[in-house]
Parts: sequence; structure tokens; C-alpha cells
Amino acid sequence: MKKFKIKTGDEVIILAGKDKGLKGKVLKIIKSKDRVIVEGVNIVKKHVKPSAENPQGGIVEKEAPIHISNVALVDPKSGKPTRVGYEMKDGKKVRVSKKSKEVI
Repeated sequence: MKKFKIKTGDEVIILAGKDKGLKGKVLKIIKSKDRVIVEGVNIVKKHVKPSAENPQGGIVEKEAPIHISNVALVDPKSGKPTRVGYEMKDGKKVRVSKKSKEVI
């Protein structure tokens, strides 16, 4: 099983691609494909056939997955991208920003 330093609910910044520089919250992590879905980022249009729950059909906009290497956690102090380290605090392992040494 893969272990990622980014968790669901984290604030991340996009490092590469058409949405470079945007910030958003991680909605879902797809571990099998090394991808994350970030709120309001990498929006794609999907054509939907009429169905029982969507009788009108039409074009729906939704977030598409983005590779986890193209996102970085936001430093809680500066708001810039940072890498993640781990430290022991009060007997618990916590994630720490490499830039500001703040607990994430």
C-alpha cells in the first residue's frame, strides 16, 4: 500500500499544468493511480445522457484527477508550497512543514 504525505482535506497548490499556481482543498486521493482530486482545479466538461436522476442531461463540469507530483502542500505560515517532514511531538508522529517547521 502506498503512503502519501498529502491527506484528504489538505490545502494544496498546483505546481504544473493549466491550473498552475491555484490553491484548493484535496477532496479525494486515488492511491492506485497516484492522483488527487482538488476542489475547483482541473475542471473538465462531461457530456451526460438524460437519466432518472438527471432527466435533462447536458454538459456537466467536474473536477478531474491531477497527478500527485504536480501538487504541493501549502505552508501554514507563508502560504507558499512546501515539502513535508515528520517529527515526534508528545509521543505522536506529526507532519511538519520543511520551510517554516510548523505543524501541518
